[in-house]
Amino acid sequence: METLTGLLKHVADKFPDRHAISVSGKFDITHSRLNQLIEHAASLLVAAGVKPHDVVALTFPNTVEYVIMFLAVIRVRATAAPLNQAYTADEFEFYLSDSESKLLLTAKEGNEAAETAASKIGIRHVTANLNDVGFGIHLSDVSKQNSVSDFSAVNIVNEPSDVALFLHTSGTTSRPKGVPLTQLNLASSVNNIKSVYKLTESDSTVIVLPLFHVHGLLAGLLSSLGAGAVVTLPAAGRFSATTFWSDMKNYNATWYTAVPTIHQIILDRHLTKPEPAYPKLRFIRSCSASLAPIILARLEEAFGAPVLEAYAMTEASHLMASNPLPEVGPHVPGSVGKPVGQEMAILDENGVEQKAGANGEVCIRGPNVTNGYKNNPEANKSAFSFGWFHTGDIGYFDSDGYLHLVSRIKELINRGGEKISPIEVDAVLLSHPDVAQAVCFGVPDDKYGEEINCAVIPREGSSLDEEEVLRFCKKNLAAFKVPKKVFITDSVPKTATGKIQRRIVAEHFLTRISTAKVPKFGA
Repeated sequence: METLTGLLKHVADKFPDRHAISVSGKFDITHSRLNQLIEHAASLLVAAGVKPHDVVALTFPNTVEYVIMFLAVIRVRATAAPLNQAYTADEFEFYLSDSESKLLLTAKEGNEAAETAASKIGIRHVTANLNDVGFGIHLSDVSKQNSVSDFSAVNIVNEPSDVALFLHTSGTTSRPKGVPLTQLNLASSVNNIKSVYKLTESDSTVIVLPLFHVHGLLAGLLSSLGAGAVVTLPAAGRFSATTFWSDMKNYNATWYTAVPTIHQIILDRHLTKPEPAYPKLRFIRSCSASLAPIILARLEEAFGAPVLEAYAMTEASHLMASNPLPEVGPHVPGSVGKPVGQEMAILDENGVEQKAGANGEVCIRGPNVTNGYKNNPEANKSAFSFGWFHTGDIGYFDSDGYLHLVSRIKELINRGGEKISPIEVDAVLLSHPDVAQAVCFGVPDDKYGEEINCAVIPREGSSLDEEEVLRFCKKNLAAFKVPKKVFITDSVPKTATGKIQRRIVAEHFLTRISTAKVPKFGA
């Protein structure tokens, strides 16, 4: 199957009566009914004037309306541009303009900031609501609305080259870049994810991550649907630690995927309010940021399932590498596993492939990789060279072919010529029994150019202080890797997807210092 729409149609024909989507405590939708709801919504979009290659922005919680409208947009050969509901009006204006959206779709409740931005730049706003699974989606701005049992199907053929999804990179280093992903990119990624985790119609998962980013969208939702499996959407429309395990048990979940921050929340809850029993899971997946080996071990111990760390990015339609299931091979703490469904190489700055054990830039190529950033020839020139896509990550393959990430190229801390991997320092900090979360980052320094600082969230009830953290670091790290300053805190800033971006954390704590009139760094 070279298109995602073709793959989902095939699944609806093959597993018509199996559940596709459950909304916790509300209703269940089968694969064949989901297909009908998508086709019906697609006919409404055509009636609303949406044409092939138009960009349609969507900003919703994790709801069934979002899933149906997202797939309906793609079905009419338009491009779906999902956006975080929490953006400000200015942010919405940037993303709506940059994506050249023609239409804004929201939940019936609307979104004030998004609507303000849309009206300012002349983009039409339409709401989507599903009151009755039997009737189908209701769009606010479409006059004649037939029900799901009585509508004219859209006579549109989807092509592998159609741009189906438009997202922005999280912009760790610069202004966010627009990433167009085609039907072929998405179908390839779904097939890669299905194959490495052996997802089948017998699987079930609860969506914990927002569906406006590739991790939740591709690994959680679309790969499940593409396998004939079922996904449960939490009743609140977002992750809630209080309902997570009851949803997992009630819907017979076999696995879940999350970012390390959410794994931490789930672990902390287990330590303070454990469930009487946990469901038997095939595996737990972690991706989007590095998972410290100690946290991996605690998760496995708490929930009795293998924790498989993976490596992914928007430009690769999510998955690039993953640790295998136990029956396939060992999973290695601190490694993100082996390449899945694509070629991967470690290259030096001259494009020369490196041997096992040698660091270089992780580069990929395959049918899941974007054809290039939108309207950004400069970024494309640096990202696509020597016939590979360059990820911006430093890593190496071990002798068993497992990939180990060292750092983002731009996040390596250069202390007087010594390059330090922040991931390595994080792992040491997290191995302290009283540390709940930790993140280290580079700060400007007069003497060394850059110096290491770190922010540490202590475990509840512990009396951890800066002195103890430094003592522990000195014992477990080479002297030049020991942080110069430790910020003991109760929170660190995170992105909407729960990612910790070191640049943002550094800015946050540097601001605290400058407002406290502390002497200049290095003084």
